[in-house]
Amino acid sequence: MFQHGGLFGSLTVSENVGLPLREYTRLDDRLIDQIVACKLALTGLAPEVGAQYPSELSGGMMKRASLALDPQLLFLDEPTAGLDPQSAGEVDQLVLSLRALFGLTIVMITHDLDLLWQVADRVAVLADGEIAGIGSMPELAQLDKPAIRAFFDGPRGRAAQGKPAGAGSAMPPPADSKPDGRPSSKTK
Repeated sequence: MFQHGGLFGSLTVSENVGLPLREYTRLDDRLIDQIVACKLALTGLAPEVGAQYPSELSGGMMKRASLALDPQLLFLDEPTAGLDPQSAGEVDQLVLSLRALFGLTIVMITHDLDLLWQVADRVAVLADGEIAGIGSMPELAQLDKPAIRAFFDGPRGRAAQGKPAGAGSAMPPPADSKPDGRPSSKTK
Protein backbone atom coordinates (compact mmCIF):
# COMPACT_ATOMS: atom_id res chain seq x y z
CA MET A 1 0.00 0.00 0.00
CA PHE A 2 1.50 3.27 -1.05
CA GLN A 3 1.58 6.14 1.41
CA HIS A 4 -0.94 8.03 -0.69
CA GLY A 5 -2.87 4.97 -1.84
CA GLY A 6 -1.11 4.40 -5.15
CA LEU A 7 -4.18 5.76 -6.91
CA PHE A 8 -4.11 7.76 -10.12
CA GLY A 9 -5.12 11.32 -9.23
CA SER A 10 -6.88 11.92 -12.55
CA LEU A 11 -9.21 8.92 -12.09
CA THR A 12 -12.09 8.53 -9.67
CA VAL A 13 -11.85 5.85 -6.99
CA SER A 14 -14.14 3.57 -9.03
CA GLU A 15 -12.05 4.12 -12.15
CA ASN A 16 -8.88 3.32 -10.20
CA VAL A 17 -10.34 0.11 -8.74
CA GLY A 18 -11.76 -0.95 -12.10
CA LEU A 19 -8.63 -0.15 -14.11
CA PRO A 20 -6.88 -3.55 -13.70
CA LEU A 21 -10.11 -5.34 -14.65
CA ARG A 22 -10.53 -3.19 -17.75
CA GLU A 23 -6.89 -3.63 -18.77
CA TYR A 24 -6.38 -7.34 -18.03
CA THR A 25 -9.78 -8.98 -18.49
CA ARG A 26 -12.48 -9.12 -21.12
CA LEU A 27 -15.30 -8.48 -18.68
CA ASP A 28 -18.00 -6.09 -19.84
CA ASP A 29 -18.20 -2.65 -18.27
CA ARG A 30 -21.43 -3.38 -16.39
CA LEU A 31 -19.92 -6.39 -14.63
CA ILE A 32 -16.73 -4.46 -13.84
CA ASP A 33 -18.85 -1.69 -12.29
CA GLN A 34 -20.61 -4.29 -10.12
CA ILE A 35 -17.29 -5.82 -9.03
CA VAL A 36 -15.93 -2.35 -8.20
CA ALA A 37 -19.02 -1.59 -6.10
CA CYS A 38 -18.56 -4.88 -4.25
CA LYS A 39 -14.86 -4.22 -3.62
CA LEU A 40 -15.60 -0.75 -2.28
CA ALA A 41 -18.28 -2.17 0.02
CA LEU A 42 -15.87 -4.85 1.28
CA THR A 43 -13.42 -2.15 2.31
CA GLY A 44 -16.14 -0.21 4.12
CA LEU A 45 -16.38 2.66 1.66
CA ALA A 46 -19.78 4.14 0.86
CA PRO A 47 -20.92 3.84 -2.77
CA GLU A 48 -20.65 7.60 -3.34
CA VAL A 49 -16.91 7.47 -2.58
CA GLY A 50 -16.47 5.74 -5.94
CA ALA A 51 -17.26 9.01 -7.71
CA GLN A 52 -14.63 10.95 -5.75
CA TYR A 53 -11.05 11.63 -6.76
CA PRO A 54 -8.15 10.61 -4.51
CA SER A 55 -7.49 14.24 -3.56
CA GLU A 56 -10.98 14.40 -2.06
CA LEU A 57 -10.43 11.45 0.30
CA SER A 58 -9.26 11.40 3.89
CA GLY A 59 -6.14 9.38 4.72
CA GLY A 60 -8.18 6.44 6.00
CA MET A 61 -10.46 6.47 2.97
CA MET A 62 -7.44 6.55 0.65
CA LYS A 63 -5.94 3.51 2.37
CA ARG A 64 -9.26 1.67 2.12
CA ALA A 65 -9.55 2.55 -1.56
CA SER A 66 -6.07 1.17 -2.24
CA LEU A 67 -7.07 -2.09 -0.53
CA ALA A 68 -10.03 -2.32 -2.90
CA LEU A 69 -7.48 -2.87 -5.67
CA ASP A 70 -7.54 -6.49 -4.43
CA PRO A 71 -3.86 -7.40 -4.19
CA GLN A 72 -2.75 -10.99 -3.54
CA LEU A 73 0.43 -9.86 -1.85
CA LEU A 74 0.07 -6.73 0.20
CA PHE A 75 3.02 -4.60 1.27
CA LEU A 76 2.09 -2.13 4.00
CA ASP A 77 4.47 0.62 5.07
CA GLU A 78 3.17 2.18 8.29
CA PRO A 79 -0.50 1.65 7.28
CA THR A 80 -1.86 3.48 10.34
CA ALA A 81 0.61 6.38 10.31
CA GLY A 82 -1.08 9.77 10.44
CA LEU A 83 -4.50 8.33 11.25
CA ASP A 84 -6.61 9.18 14.26
CA PRO A 85 -7.14 6.26 16.70
CA GLN A 86 -10.60 5.41 15.35
CA SER A 87 -9.44 5.35 11.72
CA ALA A 88 -6.34 3.34 12.69
CA GLY A 89 -8.57 0.79 14.44
CA GLU A 90 -10.75 0.59 11.35
CA VAL A 91 -7.68 -0.06 9.18
CA ASP A 92 -6.62 -2.80 11.65
CA GLN A 93 -10.02 -4.48 11.31
CA LEU A 94 -10.02 -4.05 7.55
CA VAL A 95 -6.61 -5.71 7.20
CA LEU A 96 -7.78 -8.60 9.41
CA SER A 97 -10.99 -9.14 7.47
CA LEU A 98 -9.34 -8.89 4.05
CA ARG A 99 -6.64 -11.33 5.12
CA ALA A 100 -9.28 -13.78 6.35
CA LEU A 101 -11.59 -13.29 3.38
CA PHE A 102 -9.01 -13.41 0.58
CA GLY A 103 -6.09 -15.22 2.20
CA LEU A 104 -3.78 -12.27 1.60
CA THR A 105 -0.12 -12.51 2.42
CA ILE A 106 0.84 -9.29 4.16
CA VAL A 107 4.35 -7.89 4.59
CA MET A 108 4.22 -4.90 6.91
CA ILE A 109 6.61 -2.33 8.29
CA THR A 110 5.14 -0.66 11.33
CA HIS A 111 5.78 0.78 14.76
CA ASP A 112 2.09 0.33 15.63
CA LEU A 113 2.16 -2.26 18.39
CA ASP A 114 -1.63 -2.55 18.53
CA LEU A 115 -1.65 -3.53 14.86
CA LEU A 116 1.16 -6.05 15.35
CA TRP A 117 -0.60 -7.77 18.26
CA GLN A 118 -3.84 -8.01 16.27
CA VAL A 119 -2.62 -8.88 12.78
CA ALA A 120 0.87 -10.37 12.76
CA ASP A 121 1.53 -14.09 12.68
CA ARG A 122 5.28 -13.64 12.54
CA VAL A 123 7.38 -10.57 13.32
CA ALA A 124 11.00 -9.62 12.76
CA VAL A 125 12.34 -6.93 15.09
CA LEU A 126 15.15 -4.84 13.61
CA ALA A 127 17.66 -3.07 15.85
CA ASP A 128 20.98 -1.48 14.99
CA GLY A 129 20.69 -2.61 11.38
CA GLU A 130 20.28 -6.29 12.30
CA ILE A 131 17.47 -8.69 13.03
CA ALA A 132 17.21 -8.83 16.83
CA GLY A 133 14.50 -11.49 16.90
CA ILE A 134 11.91 -13.35 14.84
CA GLY A 135 8.76 -15.01 16.10
CA SER A 136 5.17 -14.45 17.10
CA MET A 137 4.42 -11.45 19.27
CA PRO A 138 4.03 -13.61 22.43
CA GLU A 139 7.33 -15.36 21.66
CA LEU A 140 9.14 -12.06 21.13
CA ALA A 141 7.63 -10.62 24.31
CA GLN A 142 9.48 -13.32 26.27
CA LEU A 143 12.93 -12.72 24.76
CA ASP A 144 15.56 -11.22 27.05
CA LYS A 145 17.32 -8.97 24.53
CA PRO A 146 17.68 -5.26 25.34
CA ALA A 147 16.42 -4.01 21.96
CA ILE A 148 13.36 -6.22 22.15
CA ARG A 149 12.74 -5.49 25.83
CA ALA A 150 12.73 -1.76 25.04
CA PHE A 151 10.12 -2.40 22.36
CA PHE A 152 7.80 -4.36 24.65
CA ASP A 153 8.45 -2.67 27.99
CA GLY A 154 7.96 0.96 26.98
CA PRO A 155 4.61 2.63 27.70
CA ARG A 156 3.24 1.93 24.21
CA GLY A 157 4.37 -1.70 24.35
CA ARG A 158 2.70 -2.24 27.70
CA ALA A 159 -0.49 -0.54 26.51
CA ALA A 160 -0.61 -2.70 23.38
CA GLN A 161 -0.33 -5.80 25.55
CA GLY A 162 -3.06 -4.53 27.87
CA LYS A 163 -0.67 -4.09 30.79
CA PRO A 164 -1.04 -1.13 33.14
CA ALA A 165 1.62 1.55 33.24
CA GLY A 166 4.59 0.36 35.22
CA ALA A 167 3.75 -3.30 34.62
CA GLY A 168 7.19 -3.69 33.10
CA SER A 169 8.75 -6.68 31.52
CA ALA A 170 8.55 -10.38 31.99
CA MET A 171 12.00 -10.20 33.59
CA PRO A 172 12.00 -10.86 37.33
CA PRO A 173 12.56 -7.94 39.71
CA PRO A 174 16.01 -7.54 41.27
CA ALA A 175 16.69 -9.78 44.27
CA ASP A 176 16.75 -6.79 46.63
CA SER A 177 13.23 -5.65 45.70
CA LYS A 178 9.85 -6.05 47.36
CA PRO A 179 7.28 -8.50 45.90
CA ASP A 180 5.64 -5.64 44.00
CA GLY A 181 8.97 -4.86 42.26
CA ARG A 182 9.79 -1.68 44.24
CA PRO A 183 13.32 -1.42 45.63
CA SER A 184 13.60 -2.54 49.23
CA SER A 185 14.63 -0.08 51.89
CA LYS A 186 17.84 -2.02 52.55
CA THR A 187 20.99 0.01 52.28
CA LYS A 188 24.29 -1.32 51.10
